[in-house]
Amino acid sequence: MKRNKIVAGNWKMHYGAEQGREFAAELRKNLLDTPGVQIILCPPFLALGPVSEVVEGSAIKVGAQNMHFETAGAFTGEITGAMIRETGAEYVILGHSERRHVFGETDDMIRQKVNRSLIDGLIPILCVGEKIEERQAEQTTKVVGSQLAAGLQDVGAEDMKKVLVAYEPVWAIGTGLTASPEQADEVHRFIRTELASRYGAEIAELIPILYGGSVKPDNTGGLLSNKDIDGALVGGASLKVDSFTGIAEAAAALI
Repeated sequence: MKRNKIVAGNWKMHYGAEQGREFAAELRKNLLDTPGVQIILCPPFLALGPVSEVVEGSAIKVGAQNMHFETAGAFTGEITGAMIRETGAEYVILGHSERRHVFGETDDMIRQKVNRSLIDGLIPILCVGEKIEERQAEQTTKVVGSQLAAGLQDVGAEDMKKVLVAYEPVWAIGTGLTASPEQADEVHRFIRTELASRYGAEIAELIPILYGGSVKPDNTGGLLSNKDIDGALVGGASLKVDSFTGIAEAAAALI
């Protein structure tokens, strides 16, 4: 079946409220020729509200970069799913490699976050991916399969229809390296097979699987032309309107 293309921009720790508002306004004007591509902007927490206000009424959606799995409590510096929803955001990135490997988030923490995001009415973008030493040791499918199973452990079939998965090889994030279309397609096919074994082929075919890792306008077409790669989770190239627009246009050209 044909799934929609999705291009999500993860701004990481860039752009506050004012810069985020300006970026979103310019992007909204630029994205007039990308019908059929769902655009998602994921700014820092403080910019969620301002960006949501700017894109309201457009096809652009907004997502957070992280959340806590509790509904309230003494968790200094954290934010809840309900707080994210109040800003107008609809998505949340969970299990990004930086959360796993820089901040020490465990598979169990990510499992709880996925569950809470669904309860709170957010659409989770569950990230999975291997480090360079794991790929070199031919452990890619073992690592990705384990992260996927843990993150989705408590997610039932109906809720799974609301989930996005993003494959982000850690060795290709912010390094300038990109998995070849063949490498990316191999892992995406593996992920879809794993989803089919858990939820059945019909549901597995509904789930968008994004690729993330040094995505740029000139490699988007080659990556997204594979039938199991449904979009891109973009880091550095999402910080410039022209490059992010170029990625969206390359995705639209494949529809």
